[in-house]
Parts: sequence; C-alpha cells; structure tokens
Amino acid sequence: MPTTPTILTSLMRFLLGLAAALLATLVLAALFIAVFGWNWLRAPLERVVLQKTGRELAIHGDLTVKFGWPQVRLRGATLTFANPAWTQERYMVAATSVEVAVDVPQLLQRHLTFPEVRLQQATVFLETSADGRKNWLLDLAQQDENARIRIGRIALDRAQLGYDDVARKTRLRATLSTGADGTEHSATADLQFTANGRYKGLEVKAQGSGGPVLALRDTTHPYPLKAQVSLGRTEATLEGTVTGLLALDAVDLRMALRGDSLEQLYPLLGIAFPATRAYSTAGHLLHTGSTWRYEQFTGRVGASDIAGFVQVVTGGKRPALTAGLTSRVLALEDLGPVIGARPGSAARAAASPVGRARVLPDLPFKTNRWDSVDAEVDLSAKSLRHAKALPLEKLVAHLSLRDAVLTLDPLNFGLAGGQLDTRVTLDGRSQPIQAHAQVRARKVLLSRLFPTVNLNRNSIGQVNGQFDLTGKGDSVGSLLASSNGKLGLVVAGGEVSKLMMEKIGLHLWEILSLNLTGDRLVKLRCAVADFDVKQGRMTASALVFDTQVTTLIGTGTIDLGHETLDLTLNPRTKKTSPLALTSPIYIRGSFARPTTEVDKGRVALRAIGAVGLGLINPLLALIPLIDAGPGEDSDCGELVREARALPHAPGAPGKVLKK
Repeated sequence: MPTTPTILTSLMRFLLGLAAALLATLVLAALFIAVFGWNWLRAPLERVVLQKTGRELAIHGDLTVKFGWPQVRLRGATLTFANPAWTQERYMVAATSVEVAVDVPQLLQRHLTFPEVRLQQATVFLETSADGRKNWLLDLAQQDENARIRIGRIALDRAQLGYDDVARKTRLRATLSTGADGTEHSATADLQFTANGRYKGLEVKAQGSGGPVLALRDTTHPYPLKAQVSLGRTEATLEGTVTGLLALDAVDLRMALRGDSLEQLYPLLGIAFPATRAYSTAGHLLHTGSTWRYEQFTGRVGASDIAGFVQVVTGGKRPALTAGLTSRVLALEDLGPVIGARPGSAARAAASPVGRARVLPDLPFKTNRWDSVDAEVDLSAKSLRHAKALPLEKLVAHLSLRDAVLTLDPLNFGLAGGQLDTRVTLDGRSQPIQAHAQVRARKVLLSRLFPTVNLNRNSIGQVNGQFDLTGKGDSVGSLLASSNGKLGLVVAGGEVSKLMMEKIGLHLWEILSLNLTGDRLVKLRCAVADFDVKQGRMTASALVFDTQVTTLIGTGTIDLGHETLDLTLNPRTKKTSPLALTSPIYIRGSFARPTTEVDKGRVALRAIGAVGLGLINPLLALIPLIDAGPGEDSDCGELVREARALPHAPGAPGKVLKK
C-alpha cells in the first residue's frame, strides 16, 4: 500500500508536468502568433459566420486581438458583411476600419454581445421586408428576434446609414461625421448628422449633433442631443439628453413643435389628436419608464394662446393621455376644425348667391382613430374671441375618450352674463355615430343676448331653458339633421325696449314719438319658445313674446337638415295706435342668408284704404291705420296654450291670427 509521502510526490510530479505542458502550449501559441499574427483566425471566423447566417463576412488586412476580462477586443481593417438576397443593398455593413469589444461571459452563454463598436468610413443599411424579415437578424430566415447582435455603444466616423421598410412606406438615409482622425482628442468631437427620406409616406429632413459615441443601450450616461427635424408639415427643434438611444430609457429635452394641425401627429405618434389650425409650442419633454410628459409648454393654436401639459402613459390596452390646457384668449374660430367646420364656411355661405351653402359643420369625424388612445383632457379659457353677434364669454370643458366613446362633460360657456351648461356624448363604436346632447341655459341676460341689436341693450330679464337631442351621423351637420328631442326657452318677467316692440308692430305714430322723446322700457310679462324636434325638423309648439305693448305669437318650423327657416310671427297690439301698419312678420330663407319681411299685401291694403278715405275726408285717412288692440294684458299661460293649439305649419301670407 503506497505511503502518504509517495502519493504526495506523485501528485506534485503530475502538477509540475501539467504546468510545463500548459506553459509550453502558451509559449508555442505566443511564438505562433508572433510569427504568423492573428490573421489565421479570419478564415475560421468567415466560415462560421457563413454557416450560421448564410451571408458572407469578409475581413481584409490585419486582424489583431487584445485580451482582457470580461471583454476581448478585436480590430480589423476593411470589413464587409453581406445582406440577404431579398434586400436592395449588397452589404449590411461595410467599413474601412472595425474595432469591437466582445463580452466573454455572454459569449460563453451563446449570446453575441458587443459592449462597444467603432467603425470608420462605414456604410450601414438596415431593411425590413414586406413579409416582416429583418436583415439585422442573423438566423438563416432573418425572423428570430433572439438572433441579433446586442450593441451597447457605437462610434461612427464618416458613416452612411440607411433604413428601408416597404410596408411602412419608409426610406431614410443619413450621413454622420465626427471629424475624428484617430487621435486621443478626436474622442471628444461632437457627432454631426443629416438625414432625409420618407417616414410612413411623409417627407423627413433632419440635422443636428450629438455626443461622439452613440449610447444605444447605455442606461447610465445621458447622451447629449441637439436636432432640427421636419416630418411632413410638422417641425421640431430638440435640445437635451437621451439615455439609451434604442429603447429611449429616459428623455430630458427642450422641445419646440410647430405644424399645420395637431391631427398630423398621428403618423408619428399613433395617437389621435384633433384637427386644429396651425400651431406652435415650446416646452419640456420628459420620459421615464412608461410615461411621456410634455410640460410647462406655451404656444398658439391659430389666433389662440395655449399653455399647460400633455402626458401619455403606455403599456396598457392603448395609450392613456391626460392633459391640462389653459388659454387667456381663445378664438372661437379655432374650435371650428375640432367640430368639423370648414374655414370661412359661414362667410362663404352668406355670400353665396342664393344662400344655400352649408353653415353647420359637415366634415366627418375620423372615428377610426378614436380607439388609438384613452384620454382625459381639461380645457379652460378666460375669455373668448368671437363674432360680434355671439355673446360668449368663457369656456370650461372636460373631454373624456374611453373605448372610442367621446364625452364632453362639462362643455360650459359663459353666455350673455349667464351660463350655457352642455353635456355631449358621441359613440364612435357605431357607424354612423350615435350622439346625445343636453344643454341648459341659466340666467342669460336678455340685454346682452343680441349685442348687435341696439334697441335690446336696455332690456331687463333672464333667459332660462334647455334642450335634449339625440341623433345619428358622422358630422355635426348630419347629427343635427337626424336629431330628435325637445328645445325650450323661457323668460319670466323683465323689461324690454318699447321702441323695439313698436317697430315690430309697425306702429308708426309711436315710433315717431319715441324717436323724438327717447326710448323707454315696458314690462315684459313672459316669453316662451318650445320646439319639438323630429328627424331634424324643429316645429314650434309654443312661440310667445308678451309685453305691455305687443304680444307676438309664432308658428312654423326650422329645418336643421336643409338649414332653412320658415317662421311666422303674428303681432297683437294691446293699446290703440293712431297710425299702424300691423302685419304678420315672416322669418324665412337659409341659415346663411335669413330674411325678415312683413305681409306686403296686408300693409298695402291698409295704406290704400287710408288714401281712399283721405280723398273723401283727410281725417278719415287715419281710420284704416288705427290698431285698437285687445285693451288689456293677456294671461301668459293662456297665450302658451293658444300657441300650442295653432297649426304647426307656418301661416301663409294674408292669413293672420284674429285680434
């Protein structure tokens, strides 16, 4: 049996022999490398790459290896790596000088990872085929997402980059340069770049600068970036830092953005924004985790100022957008594109020869984009810029978009010293859209309701009312044209201009007297407007305006589909007027060019009668012009009941209510 010293001696001899063999191997390898270099490794590398990828790798010139842990550096002269046969370009990568750092622990786990790559005078082309193949995937079919080289940082000098994606109508070409010359100071040279091409069918142009090394996967060092980019009609200026250029792990940029319409951001972001007028903003763009936030921005949309923040959180069923927007002065015309109104449509309609052009917004909503995002947006405007005839004062709105259902609640306007509270729901899941609108008018001042009517400015009284409509359609115009529901307005008590009411009654004597002595107020007993709406046709079931001087009772219809008016107002004089041409008042025509006229035949009969009697006796000429009136106030409730009992069709010329 061997003794312990014998075993130890044998073990020592074995270890010494093994060490000698290893040392001899290393010495021989070192002598081999010293004599022949590392160029012998090129052929095995090229064969392995061809076998694994089906694509040719060619290394020209000397190949050197620098050992280290955990990285080994390989440096070669001219290198080319071929593209698959289906691509447009011959090479995926071609460079006059290549240096790569290989992660050895990852390589032992069969993962090819390059923490750093340096290329000089390189040409790199990336391409995606129509069937989804990607030339940067290194499996034979270019479809295995795990068969790719993972690159941490890349330094490019005098490089040409290209990217093609036929399915997405994208073709981009870029030129990059640092002016590096291989010396130590060149490592700090900024990278300059220009790019052009098309992205999703839109023309792209870009230029800017960044750090000398592209930090593709570096999550510890922010990468400095400055750029000017145009995509179609949208332009952006960026300056700040980006961490992890491929995954955009963090973004901290000052961004200025401008374009013709926010709607044009959809191809870039994949999120539905409303159609707007031309806009420009400047603010702070931040990104961490799944949250993008554009904050502290100010700018303009059309003639309106805008400020606030917009935030988008990704990772859910669809992106979730929240925004808080404020405006000091919001131009009402800038809301036109949001609701589908054509620019200048009202002015063109009014100027049309027959006034038949459309006034109500008729551009269709793009509901196919509504399911691209869930949104909660608050908008407030301290004041509104609007046409003189619209007495709107401020705006408070909240927009909610959930599962393609758009809700505006509230959508509140200040109106003539009062409030217009609105709730609108548009269900974009159905075609056409199903809509429901509820509006309530509260404490609207009669004196400010018609700012272009001078005689109304001294009136006293508050208008209250509400309407509730449902409809189907793909635009505001078509929704109203198919709407059903009710509309009602009421004024209880107050005072109005006596001159205005005398003019309505065509009381010539009183008009002359008030023009000489000055206008004064008369009691407004009540005013009621009650319409039934069916298939876009508004029929007056009660239309009453009762004052101390005159009572107006109306009939007729308003057609929202054809945008026409056909109303008749029958005045009832309450006090004897010595000189009156009382006649029904007809409000007709289109929304674009409404007309107001009296019954000319009735007025002519009164005038002819006055002239005939005047030939007999000048004093008798006044008899046909005297309007005796009923002599006392009418009961307002009775007036409403009487108005409801009238035929709903508008009165024909010459047919008026009896006094």
